[in-house]
Amino acid sequence: MTLRRTIDLNCDLGEGAGNDPVVMPLISSANIASGGHAGTSQTIAAAVALARDHGVAIGCHPGHTDATGFGRRPLPITPPAAAELIAEQLSRCAAIARDDLRHVKLHGALYHQVGRDEALAIAVSRRLQTDWPHLTLFAAAGSCLAEIATRVGLKVAAEAFADRTYDASGGLVPRSTAGAVIACSTTAADQAVEIVTRNQVTALNGIPLPIRADTLCVHGDGPSPVAHLRAIRAALADAGIAVSSPWLQAES
Repeated sequence: MTLRRTIDLNCDLGEGAGNDPVVMPLISSANIASGGHAGTSQTIAAAVALARDHGVAIGCHPGHTDATGFGRRPLPITPPAAAELIAEQLSRCAAIARDDLRHVKLHGALYHQVGRDEALAIAVSRRLQTDWPHLTLFAAAGSCLAEIATRVGLKVAAEAFADRTYDASGGLVPRSTAGAVIACSTTAADQAVEIVTRNQVTALNGIPLPIRADTLCVHGDGPSPVAHLRAIRAALADAGIAVSSPWLQAES
């Protein structure tokens, strides 16, 4: 196995957590909340400007229109409605980011629903391919969405999580379960290095699972995003892994 020398490091920002100015220099891709679970024109513009200042790839982060539940409650949605919801938020973000918009990553419950449901994944992938074919789609590694989006011709970045634990099936442990969110920065850094250097992640039950990721996520609203990112970057550097966004470099 050839050891990769770079990895993208992404974070969900523009969500009101207050960490954006400190987080932005530590990442290579920013997923900016675009008016669903969070985000206004003002917060989008501020996050876009900050990303430009730090040479960070700008992405749209659409979610359910559910600010009360922060987009993490699964809401019933049809395939056409899911495609339209995402298109509306992409348009809002693109009106501000313009040609600097590089990727899209779904948020919260919408991420999981579209990631697992074939009909939703098909509708969303086809809409993206029709209206936004130049964007890279961040999708969970091994997910239904990643497979379908690749099949329709989209550029897909397989995503894994440094600050969440995995269950025995390779999915994320539900947030309602103890241990679902990794609070220790050293543990998050160890998991990041394991994913990047060994193409595996150790599940909550201690079993190693195969996974291959193009981008790693740390949640901006997590318990310690700044400490996590600093620890992850240091651990990756010690392992000889640089942090960079390949799609930003390819299109710059």
